[in-house]
Amino acid sequence: MKVAVVGATGMVGRVMCDVLEEFNVPVTSFIPVASAASVGTSILFKGEYFQVVGLEAALASAPDLALFSAGASVSTEWAPKFAAAGIRVIDNSSAWRMHEHIKLVVPEINGDIIASDDMIIANPNCSTIQMVMALYPVYKAYGIRRLVVSTYQSFTGTGAKAVAQYQLEKDGKIPEAGQMAYPYPIFENAIPQCDVFTDCGYTKEELKLIHETRKILSDPNIRITATAVRIPVHGGHSES
Repeated sequence: MKVAVVGATGMVGRVMCDVLEEFNVPVTSFIPVASAASVGTSILFKGEYFQVVGLEAALASAPDLALFSAGASVSTEWAPKFAAAGIRVIDNSSAWRMHEHIKLVVPEINGDIIASDDMIIANPNCSTIQMVMALYPVYKAYGIRRLVVSTYQSFTGTGAKAVAQYQLEKDGKIPEAGQMAYPYPIFENAIPQCDVFTDCGYTKEELKLIHETRKILSDPNIRITATAVRIPVHGGHSES
């Protein structure tokens, strides 16, 4: 199987590559894809170095499968181009999750809904996946009418900029404005803000938990209240 990883040099993209290797996924041809700034660099995969290419080159290479983890704007523009070329896309961004005609899939729960003509498949938010995996057996056996959810997620899960801000503050330095992923100190702090606030008072992260859970369980009537808090631990996934 010919596999492209879009966003291969990012935090989540690197983990995707590690997981492909760890689970010995039958990858016969590996194509690491990233932005222009990373094109020409190399990534180690299964004991070999592979040169990073851009999106145009990856599309021309015609992989069988493309794993996207390069942000919603990249997925919005490029996933349809890959799909139109007959390349199945599994997208890890928020771009397609709530699209009416795109399946939002956790394989252990609703993998059976995937059809042969589904060329873009959305992957849920990381917090949503963990929650529905635990809830699904309960939901299947008894049904669920009401959920009250609190998540506590690493500041550094926001991405490389937050990692840098965290490390600077840990070292006793004051980051400059351009170095800050958050407008508040984050080392040894906690703030009730994952992603940006919306007009309804919830953050985008909290709304993902609400809407994605309902879609995965195919139940729009579950009442869900969600709170997402950032906490000062080093680790976690990039925000998606």
